[in-house]
Amino acid sequence: MGNGIAHVFAQAGFSVTLIDVNAAQLEKALAAIGKNLDRQIAKGTIAEDVKTNALKNITTTTDLASGVANAQLVVEAATENVDLKLKIFKSIDDAAPQGCILATNTSSISITKIAAATKRPQQVIGMHFMNPVPVMKLVEIINGYATHKDVTHTTVELSKTLGKYPVW
Repeated sequence: MGNGIAHVFAQAGFSVTLIDVNAAQLEKALAAIGKNLDRQIAKGTIAEDVKTNALKNITTTTDLASGVANAQLVVEAATENVDLKLKIFKSIDDAAPQGCILATNTSSISITKIAAATKRPQQVIGMHFMNPVPVMKLVEIINGYATHKDVTHTTVELSKTLGKYPVW
């Protein structure tokens, strides 16, 4: 899911830092994004320069703290393991700028529970993309108990910018 999410943000012109603890996984993710962009070119839905620009928009790192240090939005897409997600959100909360929105792609874990692992529950939101992300248009936006309405509004509008149909 993470590479698909990175793909759509990068294709929409956003600077993306793709983070994984395993450098080999990052290489696989970039290869998958390149292959998916090639598929879009073959179908005539994008031009070659869109692929070039999208790939230029993506950097990778295995260091979470440096990867989120200047982020305005973090979209977490780790496996559906509550303990892992809580640990990741605590780390993101410690390293991301104060105004950064923290989103999770979870489909089954409570946003309120994830938000409770942070010092900014008002800035935590669910941003659940459907797979395959570059193809599917739906994005489910899920508020936690404390999610601020401005965070919801920003996330909904950002989803539209990505060419997605947000539902919340």
